[in-house]
Amino acid sequence: MAITTASASPGPAMQEAAKTPSTSPPRATAASPARYRPSPLVIFSACLVLIGSSGPLLLRVYFVHGGQRLWLSALVQISGWPLLLPPLCVSIFRGRRHGIVNLLLPPRLVGAAVVLGSLYAVSCFVYAMGSQALPLSTSSLLLATQLAFTAVFAFLFVGLRFTPFSANAVLLLTIGPAVLGVGPGSGKPAGEPSKTYWTGFCEAIAAAALAGLVLPLVEVAMERFGRRRGPAASAPPPYSTVMQMQAMMGLAGTMVCLLGMVIKSDFKALPIEAAAFGLGETKYYLVLMWGAVAWQLLNLGVVGLVTCASSLLAGIMVAVLLPLSEVLAVIFLHEKFDGPKGIALVLCLWGFASYMYGERVQQKKAAAQKNQLLQQQMARKTGDLELANP
Repeated sequence: MAITTASASPGPAMQEAAKTPSTSPPRATAASPARYRPSPLVIFSACLVLIGSSGPLLLRVYFVHGGQRLWLSALVQISGWPLLLPPLCVSIFRGRRHGIVNLLLPPRLVGAAVVLGSLYAVSCFVYAMGSQALPLSTSSLLLATQLAFTAVFAFLFVGLRFTPFSANAVLLLTIGPAVLGVGPGSGKPAGEPSKTYWTGFCEAIAAAALAGLVLPLVEVAMERFGRRRGPAASAPPPYSTVMQMQAMMGLAGTMVCLLGMVIKSDFKALPIEAAAFGLGETKYYLVLMWGAVAWQLLNLGVVGLVTCASSLLAGIMVAVLLPLSEVLAVIFLHEKFDGPKGIALVLCLWGFASYMYGERVQQKKAAAQKNQLLQQQMARKTGDLELANP
């Protein structure tokens, strides 16, 4: 680094030295290690996922107090997308100087969103079937296996590379829910037939597999059809893109759920079910309404993480909901928290901690490699200067 000093009258020796070109090569200074700092959009999306953790709780409240309409419960999980229309319109209006057409989703990405939204609606329906038969704490533990499915499908479709830490996390998050199948009672509520419990067990696993498939496919769709080109390609997409993607998926999923409700005659049974609801008719509609809001926040946060980061990080945040769901179920629904659930919870949290520690190690390794590359580049420049000034 060149240091400049001021003097009143430099001597002849200094003037002669100033005229003579310097032959000393520049020192290769070590670059300061880069720290991983997630973008504000990633942090905002993660907060939305945490805020939306009350969605599974309200869905379980619906079933505990007499709700039985599966397609209606699936609709609650996916029909909150109209809440995105006001902020989406404001965002597009403010960016109109760049051209409204340039802010809208490409047609191929719209088609992919419709297909993925329909698949996600099926996942919500299967999850509702499992939630109807299982306690919230059990279904939440089973839903944590979504991370394992997300990792496998991300390896197949996105090219995810496993590290020892991520492989350990996937293994632990797979073994954890399997613990629920052993031990006395296996977490089965008293008085519930074993066939009903195990059917719900398999349905919850199937829902986790479908959700784990959707997340990498959303990432693939965004990579192929939704990424910007040119210098802005490396930057995260604007959040209006995230909202449009989630709104299109929600619209397609809503159409699938409405079709299922028509086939099952849910619209005719809705007033009867509301009148017989254990908490009262007014609270019946409040549970459905606030459940839709909570699930919408959760879905928007997950899609935001997939779009601005990766599908695996979205699966990690879904796994973070596990301890929150456990606590909420014990506090508000008075569900039993026995030994197998405790062991499963510890294993799942262990897997999450393993993944986060592995990410930190990978970031440090990447920063060290970047610093080494910078030093090598500085060394080459130093050698070139020495050859130019023999």
